[in-house]
Amino acid sequence: MTMIQALRSAMDVMLERDNNVVIYGQDVGYFGGVFRCTDGLQAKYGKSRVFDAPISEGGIVGTAVGMAAYGLRPVVEIQFADYFYPASDQIVSEAARLRYRSAGEFTAAMTIRMPCGGGIYGGQTHSQSPEAMFTHVCGLRTVMPSNPYDAKGLLISCIENDDPVIFLEPKRLYNGPFDGHHDKPVVPWSQHPLGEVPEGYYTVPLDTASVFRPGEDLTVITYGTMVFVAEAAARETGVDAEIIDLRSIWPLDLDAIVNSVKKTGRCVVVHEATRTSGFGAELVALVQEHCFYHLEAPVERVTGWDTPYPHAQEWAYFPGPDRVGAAFKRAMEA
Repeated sequence: MTMIQALRSAMDVMLERDNNVVIYGQDVGYFGGVFRCTDGLQAKYGKSRVFDAPISEGGIVGTAVGMAAYGLRPVVEIQFADYFYPASDQIVSEAARLRYRSAGEFTAAMTIRMPCGGGIYGGQTHSQSPEAMFTHVCGLRTVMPSNPYDAKGLLISCIENDDPVIFLEPKRLYNGPFDGHHDKPVVPWSQHPLGEVPEGYYTVPLDTASVFRPGEDLTVITYGTMVFVAEAAARETGVDAEIIDLRSIWPLDLDAIVNSVKKTGRCVVVHEATRTSGFGAELVALVQEHCFYHLEAPVERVTGWDTPYPHAQEWAYFPGPDRVGAAFKRAMEA
């Protein structure tokens, strides 16, 4: 399966298993979503289970909070992560606080799907990676898969979870793994082992990172598209990097990070989002707190720049294998 097909399969499975699951958002019903992730689901389950919503992100998320409080499990789509801002009050002040405010009497068992990241020439309003904004909010879970197998299993786990979940989907990975070399032909998921996705029900545990690539020289902490960029950088530099794919950005698997950094003694943090106050800063702080006496070199950080995502200079902004590989070499030479 492609990641698009895997996400659709996850929603299909949960719509069939649980009558409380409903799916809605802009164009997700009849049209099947701008990326076709919900294609065919309305025809299969009807307009009361899969339906279109007005162009109002605040309204979409606000109604989802109410539905969740009354026992439904809404899965709503923000068409691009860049458009979540009008819904930020509903996400932060309502969804994230409901369990705490009601002393556990109510929960907001809802999943907010958001395509994120660059690499498709989307420019400043279709390329953002806002994960750090959500990890700062107590009461939210933030998840970002890097491949179809994880995408399906994680989405099912999110829908079944009683917490509100921000489910970020790197859109450059929808149809194949992307290693940052935009001038090369696209590799389809059908040619990658992680494109093998079971048809039925299965879950991938939340809060559990994956050792995407074992290694001895240094640890790379990353997620989403940057998993494959880091893999390309390791291959091209010859550095035996151990790549930790967080999958669940928050809460995160601290043990996986600590165990890896203590083994390698070196660490590089990579993400596509803006550098200043990006989630990489939190990761660097955690490594320093828990692994300081095991570090052989300063922790390196490779990120997007502190600018809006540019259209004409997309690949200068995108943290490609050259920039990641240069960080590997600095860490090894320190």
